[in-house]
Amino acid sequence: MPKLALHWRILLGMFLGVSFGLIFSQYGWGKVFVIDWIKPFGTIFINALKLIAVPLILASLVKGVSDLKNIAQLSSMGGRTIGLYLLTTLTAVTIGLGVVNLIKPGNTISDETRSELLSAYASDAAAKQSVAAVQKEAGPLQALVDLVPSNIFAAMQDNGNMLQVIFFAIFFGIGLVLIPKKKSKPVKDFFDALNEVILKLIDLIMLAAPYGVFALLAALIAESPSADLFKALGLYTLTVLLGLVLMILFYLILVRLITGKKIGFFLKGISPAQLLAFSTSSSAATLPVTMERVQEHLGVEEEVTSFVLPIGATINMDGTSLYQAVAAVFIAQAFGMELSLGAQLGIIATATLASIGSAAVPGAGMVMLVIVLAQAGIPEAGLALIFAVDRPLDMCRTTVNVTGDASVSMLVAKWLGKLGKPKVKNWDDNYPKK
Repeated sequence: MPKLALHWRILLGMFLGVSFGLIFSQYGWGKVFVIDWIKPFGTIFINALKLIAVPLILASLVKGVSDLKNIAQLSSMGGRTIGLYLLTTLTAVTIGLGVVNLIKPGNTISDETRSELLSAYASDAAAKQSVAAVQKEAGPLQALVDLVPSNIFAAMQDNGNMLQVIFFAIFFGIGLVLIPKKKSKPVKDFFDALNEVILKLIDLIMLAAPYGVFALLAALIAESPSADLFKALGLYTLTVLLGLVLMILFYLILVRLITGKKIGFFLKGISPAQLLAFSTSSSAATLPVTMERVQEHLGVEEEVTSFVLPIGATINMDGTSLYQAVAAVFIAQAFGMELSLGAQLGIIATATLASIGSAAVPGAGMVMLVIVLAQAGIPEAGLALIFAVDRPLDMCRTTVNVTGDASVSMLVAKWLGKLGKPKVKNWDDNYPKK
């Protein structure tokens, strides 16, 4: 019997997880059973991916930068990468605003439903507001201050400090480029070997991916709020999903026109990373798999993937920025507010900048949304209106984030002449057999 490809096994795990959660949530004891005995395995799976995220970024970036022949080459790659990320983020916010103004989902919410949602999620909204308040009180250059760690070992203890780790890795790699090759070779050999070890660990962890996503989705279904709240937010959910689909189509068009690669080739190559992003809601946790798929299955050279993808997982949050634009206008519509063109242009600017500072972990976009709402003068209490469906939408927008990172890496590789043939033709050839 032929072995199922990885993406099919993940899809099967997702389907069984949803079915399991739906069945067991019908019983009083079932929800407790899923949370106590199934969910922990999903948490372990996510923790295993997060465990290697920081070592992977450190090893791959140091290796990628040190492999460059000179600093000018780094500048060229960095300029193209940042420019493309800003372009896709601006496009995402614009698409979000266009869709939400066309459909106007907030106009359908009744006063009764609004009061119910505000009451049910008031405490969650207050928690996000308090976190966002700390960020708003920071000075205009606080982002630059936070970029440079005072202690790299302390920075590596928290996945939320990815930008600091990236800064150190690039800085360290530049140092290796500038010293004589004879002296840099032992250090480069160490990071080359470390990178290979991390990639092999990814292979091992991915053996458990179908079981991990099964546990995660079973727990998500068991912990979901009542169906009535979901019905009230159905149009809002469809609006966000439509925007995300349009954003993925934008990526596919870019990849097709610029790289010449077929759309099916790209989707088949990146699909396991997309499914994992959907299950974990974390670009950081998915990063190891994204790097492996883009390099081995899409033909992007390691020199590009090791630089473009870690940065993308940290600052390129197209799905998150699109969601913030839709959510901000939706909340304004729900409260009967009419947003001027100037206010919506402000949302574009704020959502773009906020997405850059958004951590690559589940739920971070909700914190950054508070800043977007405050800039536009929209009541922050409106966060409670969207909490009921934020978790499943977070899964979808993370999938878009990861797709965007992969697309940009292919575009940069094409322009730099670093896009070749995939190393792996059979999707599962590089995953060890059980």
